[in-house]
Amino acid sequence: MWNPWGLSLNARQIVAGGLIGITILTLAACAPNPLTPPEEDSPPTLDQRFGAVETYHRPDLADQVGVGWTRLILYWSELQRTGPNDWNPFHAPFERIDQELQGGREVVGMLAHTPQWATDGIEGAGVPRGLYLPIDDPANLWAAFVRKTVGLYKGRVNRWIIWNEPDIPLEAYGAQWEGSVGDYYQLVKVAYLAAREANPDARIHLGGLTYWHNPDYLRQYLAVAKADPTAEAHGYYFDVVSAHLYFKPETTSIIIGSIKANLQEAGIDKPIWLNETNAPPYDDPTHAWVNPVFPVTQEMQASFLMQEFALAMDEGVERIAVYKWIDQPPPPPGFDPYGLLRENGDPRPAYAAYRVILKHYAGATDSLHIEDGKYQEVALARGEKTTRVVWSRLGDSVLMVIPALSPSATVVDQTGAEAALQPIAGYYVMTLSPATCPEGFGCFIGGPPVLIVEDAPADLNPDGRLAKNFALTGTTMLRGGIAGGAALIAVVGFWLWRRKRGLS
Repeated sequence: MWNPWGLSLNARQIVAGGLIGITILTLAACAPNPLTPPEEDSPPTLDQRFGAVETYHRPDLADQVGVGWTRLILYWSELQRTGPNDWNPFHAPFERIDQELQGGREVVGMLAHTPQWATDGIEGAGVPRGLYLPIDDPANLWAAFVRKTVGLYKGRVNRWIIWNEPDIPLEAYGAQWEGSVGDYYQLVKVAYLAAREANPDARIHLGGLTYWHNPDYLRQYLAVAKADPTAEAHGYYFDVVSAHLYFKPETTSIIIGSIKANLQEAGIDKPIWLNETNAPPYDDPTHAWVNPVFPVTQEMQASFLMQEFALAMDEGVERIAVYKWIDQPPPPPGFDPYGLLRENGDPRPAYAAYRVILKHYAGATDSLHIEDGKYQEVALARGEKTTRVVWSRLGDSVLMVIPALSPSATVVDQTGAEAALQPIAGYYVMTLSPATCPEGFGCFIGGPPVLIVEDAPADLNPDGRLAKNFALTGTTMLRGGIAGGAALIAVVGFWLWRRKRGLS
């Protein structure tokens, strides 16, 4: 290793000890003021990119915080319970949707769940009967249903997700589609054609993909689409790719990167939405998850959301929604609770983190992702403002020295509490709390993020000032401090010994 100073490892530790002494003085000089709770009555910042699933259970709270869009499931089996001439207006009433729209939220509908009368397969997951017939043939039951539904909700709902998680194989838990990839392509194609007949403004979204059940599913789907000679003229019969992502923020680049790579390989340009994301906790005393997939605490859930939204934005995801707004209907005892709000409307810590996202990520037009083995940072350019989201990747605290863009900043934690922060010599100094790293699982969610919010535009050049961070782990600081302290004692002792003997 190149060593321009010719220092041994111990000497470097001594230098680190000296730096730590300077850092302690720096921290004392420029530590942020005590955190103060956020103003609860501050007006919401509405950014339509940020959504939550099924806000209709508590639309008043969604109005208060400024949720930008929501997803509503319309089950075919509930809308037409007994046959094609049946219609249940109480399943997704207009009044429910109108209340969402009045709150400023776009409503995105999801069509799923085959009724038993409409399939020769499994109820809910079966391929609709007559799916390969012309869309104007009454025996194409799916086409008739889509045409009627999209027409009835025209003007209220213009975006339609076709089915949910079709990539889960039938033998796996949670399977919702019995057909092949080709059958699913036909389902989407028929929906696209029938929906556009009923509403020329209709937009068709692919069902949310889990990725891990079948990482090659989208590539297979796009291959079927490319083989259809009629597809290119119709935009390949879809407008948006949808993804679902849970538990591990650092898989965002893998999953979204795979979608982008598959689209590029097929020569198809479509936006990507993250329809569902979350990390449900196991430790809520009001609703404990008995056998969790991952041991996520309520605080970790809050950290997950702030990290995931930042990373997804950096990957260019067009919209993001948390699943879900509230635990309604309540999950069975012992099962995973997803809601930002408990079933009685009480907030979990993730609710406060979501509010921080809506307030301090809103308006971002570009980003820069900075990372090393110790920390991650996503800098969000928000016009004349910059928000930097920083967190530890380790089960260890991390001391960060971060270049300032302005004479002062506001530091925000995941509860929404804020404090003023002053730079010294053009840099902010702060400590990132360690990640929780359960044995056998590792640090699958980073530590609690810290936001640095400044009234200054960001230069997102990856080689520019914004990326000139310096980081030390708590372990490194401790070792360096011990080495530096020992060296200081030795030097002082040697000087006293020489002076006593008259050698100085």
